Amino acid sequence: MNNERTIFSQLISLVLRYEFNQCVEKYCPNYAPRELLLWNQFLAMSFAQITFRESLRDIEACLNAIGTKKYHMGIRGRVTRSTLSDANNQRDWRVWSDLAEILIARARKLYVGEPLDFAFENTAYALDSTVITLCLTLFPWARFKSDQRAIKLHTQLDLRGNISSFLLLSSFLKGK
Repeated sequence: MNNERTIFSQLISLVLRYEFNQCVEKYCPNYAPRELLLWNQFLAMSFAQITFRESLRDIEACLNAIGTKKYHMGIRGRVTRSTLSDANNQRDWRVWSDLAEILIARARKLYVGEPLDFAFENTAYALDSTVITLCLTLFPWARFKSDQRAIKLHTQLDLRGNISSFLLLSSFLKGK
């Protein structure tokens, strides 16, 4: 029997459960799960991101395929696409935003002493803007062209470690 931790559980161990629970308490004080725990939702969506899953059906099929290894990854209970869909739609997005801020702040501390490849004494930033196309029927508010929907992601990167320090999403609506 293999007693080693999975790579996934080693990665997830970088997210302190205490910090995660603080984010949940802040935005979901009366949180009483019936089906899917917020922690399991986080694990399922993290697994999906790391393994390049493309849909909820894909996430469910992949998690079902690994069977009992889910337990060793930290996922307790069953994760179905309908429950995951409901959780993604109904739960407060600010939980994930605060968790991301905590992780970014921790990562930035790791790169504070890293030298830059060029001769700046202070922190240097790079700015980038990217257009993200969206589904025409699901995002009617995100007008880009008459037959397309899109948003623009503006990113400020700290060049010491290439870590995002600021993100802004904007639509192309003008005066509406």
